[in-house]
Amino acid sequence: MSESKRFSGVLSPVVTPFGADLRPDASRLARHCRWLLSQNCGLAVFGTNSEANSLSVEEKIELLDALVEAGVDPARMMPGTGACALPDTVRLTAHAVKRGCAGTLMLPPFYYKDVSEEGLFRSYAEVIERVGDARLRIYLYHIPPIAQVPITFDLIERLIAAYPDTVVGIKDSSGDWSNTEGMLKRFPGFTVFAGSESFLLRTLRGGGAGCISATANINPAAIHRLYAEWQSPQAEALQADLDELRGVLQKYPMIPALKETVAHYSGDADWRRLRPPLVALSEAQRRDLLAALSGRGFAMPGLAALEEA
Repeated sequence: MSESKRFSGVLSPVVTPFGADLRPDASRLARHCRWLLSQNCGLAVFGTNSEANSLSVEEKIELLDALVEAGVDPARMMPGTGACALPDTVRLTAHAVKRGCAGTLMLPPFYYKDVSEEGLFRSYAEVIERVGDARLRIYLYHIPPIAQVPITFDLIERLIAAYPDTVVGIKDSSGDWSNTEGMLKRFPGFTVFAGSESFLLRTLRGGGAGCISATANINPAAIHRLYAEWQSPQAEALQADLDELRGVLQKYPMIPALKETVAHYSGDADWRRLRPPLVALSEAQRRDLLAALSGRGFAMPGLAALEEA
């Protein structure tokens, strides 16, 4: 396995703000990224909860450029670059490497179902060979509930054997702890991230690297605290608190709920905008969510100040 620096800790699939014309709002995105970084949270921009597959490749490239030019450290970014079309994945991945991103989070091509392991191996291999840059670090993205194209253990093994310095980790969003545990046991030294903070403590105890989680958009400091204190006596209690808050959000469609939370605590209602086919929470859902968060004493300290800056 490569000894180069790899990601660890807590990363957020950063929610993407849109203007009234539904174009991505780069300045709002940069402000939210700066807030996340201030809370010890890395940036998995263009993830599932970023509405990444509602963005064009051109939009992603423009946003990535805008973030870097706004002073957001690319060494803290792991942009999602996987797409259904091979040239799109290659183009976005190569650009991420060029801009200095320390890794990319890569979905398999997910439109065609029931494809062979050989086909998926060739897909990743083509990207690696065409990008042709020794700086490339790929973190595989296993999310079968959405993509419906799994990344099997045998495929991981083949990719590690063929590209040990390039394919360095995985985000497991299967929602199945036994799958994450199996990865940790079968691939020692491979960088394994849980896809939810609900599995963070177990992942760290099993030798994993951390988590890349939707709710890190709104609760990054608390999630990072568990990452930093997972060996402490209070670790179980910290995990329980994270589970409780996630349970509040999971009662609603996750992306609209995250954006509603950011809108409320930033004081910026424009954060509620989503690209179709996603729609905002209903007024009743909004009231219930905010009441539940308020009842827990939830806060996003420093967010409003950054939004006003």
